[in-house]
Amino acid sequence: MKIVIFCHSLVSDWNHGNAHFLRGVATELLARGHTVSVLEPRGGWSRRNLVESHGHGPEAEFTRAFPQLRSREYQLERLDLDAELDGADLAIVHEWSEPALVTRIGAHHARNRSYQLLFHDTHHRAVTAPREMARFDLSNYDGVLAFGEVIRRLYLERGWAERAWTWHEAADIRVFHPHPGVRPRADLVWIGNWGDDERSGELRQFLLDPARRLRLDGQVYGVRYPWRARWRIRRSGLKYRGWLANYLAPAVFARHRLTVHVPRRPYVRALPGIPTIRVFEALACGIPLVCAPWDDAEGLFRPGEDYLVASTREQMIEAMRSVLRDRALAASLRERGLETILGRHTCAHRVEQLLAIAASLGRAPWCGVAG
Repeated sequence: MKIVIFCHSLVSDWNHGNAHFLRGVATELLARGHTVSVLEPRGGWSRRNLVESHGHGPEAEFTRAFPQLRSREYQLERLDLDAELDGADLAIVHEWSEPALVTRIGAHHARNRSYQLLFHDTHHRAVTAPREMARFDLSNYDGVLAFGEVIRRLYLERGWAERAWTWHEAADIRVFHPHPGVRPRADLVWIGNWGDDERSGELRQFLLDPARRLRLDGQVYGVRYPWRARWRIRRSGLKYRGWLANYLAPAVFARHRLTVHVPRRPYVRALPGIPTIRVFEALACGIPLVCAPWDDAEGLFRPGEDYLVASTREQMIEAMRSVLRDRALAASLRERGLETILGRHTCAHRVEQLLAIAASLGRAPWCGVAG
């Protein structure tokens, strides 16, 4: 079957975590013998910022790291949907696409029902910016792929879509896996972006203050950190390293004994059950993980077994200390977390679910064929 994906960017993961999951899904689909066509807007903010900050080198490095993946840039006013969707069986449009594009593809689908059309939402705007999301005309879409149950219900309750499925993100285990031959050289690593001041206090409470109190050595990777945040990182004893290409994260995890998950405020308050993709990726790499508070309302993991949970600064300090001192505890966390990922949360699991969703719509002749 032929799948066409319209996304913000496949090439750039600069402040764009959805690229991680899309790369894994596209790779899995290709491995099963499907054809995948990925389109991204020319001049998109993620890729533009990546080039402005690091030149064109990362684009070439992406091609070397993912030789099987290709993404073509389009200009909306010149985009020929008849050509791009010719022979398509399934099209997926990500919610960071322009509303005009979403509407145009929907109108095309209304005239051409030979393919299935799904909208893919991986952000908290449905809760935090509903007026923005209401701009999307999904009346001609077959349904919505929502990365959490809360989001799925919102689409149905607000009448934005008639069908919606929960489609969580997952780890691409072709990229994210343990490196048993690498010995950790430092204590703590944090890989995550600043996030529009959505977790500044939480980063101090659950990352920087504990690191300073325990005198840990380690690194912080991510983008858009203001000068005051970089100053706080230095004061904590950690080193700020800036942007890290996501496919390099497994090797970085392997060189550290511990990482943490500090969710952004909207996810904690309004989106229970939705972790960031960093949780899936860290556990897939077999690094012990300690989480700041979040509600695993959908039962994705085994809190206390796959990772530790710390509700306060003092609990985080104690959890970090325990992981660093207790080898048996660290080994158990590595083993159990990886076990859960391999059993439930790989991109192969999500592709199986995607194919089942497409088959349930039941119109196209390929339905039920996995490749």
